[in-house]
Amino acid sequence: MADPEEVEVGRGLKTPRNKKTRKVDESELLTVPDGWKEPAFTREDNPRGLLEESSFATLFPKYREAYLKECWPLVQKALNEHRINAALDLIEGSMTVSTTKKTFDPYIIIRARDLIKLLARSVPFEQAVRVLEDDTACDIIKIGTLVRNRDRFIKRRQRLIGPNGSTLKALELLTDCYIMVQGNTVSALGPYSGLKEVRKVVLDTMKNIHPIYNIKTLMIKRELLKDPELRKQNWERFLPKFKHKNLNKRKEPKKKTVKKEYTPFPPPQPESQIDKELASGEYFLRESQKKRKRVEEIKAKQAEAISRKQEERNKAFIPPKEKPVVKPKKASAETKIDLEAIKEKVKKAKKKKLGALPVEEVKLKIAVDKKKKKRFLKN
Repeated sequence: MADPEEVEVGRGLKTPRNKKTRKVDESELLTVPDGWKEPAFTREDNPRGLLEESSFATLFPKYREAYLKECWPLVQKALNEHRINAALDLIEGSMTVSTTKKTFDPYIIIRARDLIKLLARSVPFEQAVRVLEDDTACDIIKIGTLVRNRDRFIKRRQRLIGPNGSTLKALELLTDCYIMVQGNTVSALGPYSGLKEVRKVVLDTMKNIHPIYNIKTLMIKRELLKDPELRKQNWERFLPKFKHKNLNKRKEPKKKTVKKEYTPFPPPQPESQIDKELASGEYFLRESQKKRKRVEEIKAKQAEAISRKQEERNKAFIPPKEKPVVKPKKASAETKIDLEAIKEKVKKAKKKKLGALPVEEVKLKIAVDKKKKKRFLKN
């Protein structure tokens, strides 16, 4: 009997049946070694050329006409190297690329189509011509229909560009792609892995997720790629997790309706007009009596409204309430002022001159002056 671990395949060949070894082999086959590049497609790979002619055309806006007219010789020169014809129609405003009998690369027409698409989307020729290379691709992301409100769309598109184009420049450095934001589209040009990240960031920005969060994630991924041990591990523990915060809290209503308790019975049927008339006895009255009653009710309402208006008018003629007059308190006997004593003091002050000496001092001064005169006369 054959070994259960082995099984015959083809002409007597035996391969191990172990699933683990098979998984390892498949993973090794899927991984691309570092620095490996696919060999270029040459004339020797397809010496007989193509059987049918293929062509693509695209329209361009009026403002791109002058630039395309100026750089069209360079476009033709770049495409002639790959045996592709290019035509510019300024009357219709279109660009056309088509294969020739000498074209040997079947995929180059798709790259030529991408080239004229990028030129129509305001991408400069120096960048757009890179799409003809094997390891470079392009992606045109339509963002015009992702946001309904025009003002909101403009704000989010500006958020993707950033102040002085700083956010776009950071995204270009991290993804190795050229990004052009023009109108309702975002044109990206670069390697396939970078284009995938660019598309994710652009769509998240249009969904109101700030591009700075994705840029932080890309920076961490770039650092993790440098470590060969971490390449095969799961990176979720290293990547930041940003929670969505709703800052605008829902305003609570002023009047909160309280739900009634549930009852299996339906609500009572409302009374009809006939039921109300039967209850009040109005149903049995004649038509003339009903009419009279209605007129009386109208007159009562009118009289009430007139009296209410009259009261409002009379309010303007009602005088305001006056404040009570406060009577001055009588002065007590102790605090009475002696007016006669004050009058005598004022009279004495009037007789005196300002700066005058008292009477006693004046008498002494006169006596001293007399003595001095007597001595002077004796001498």
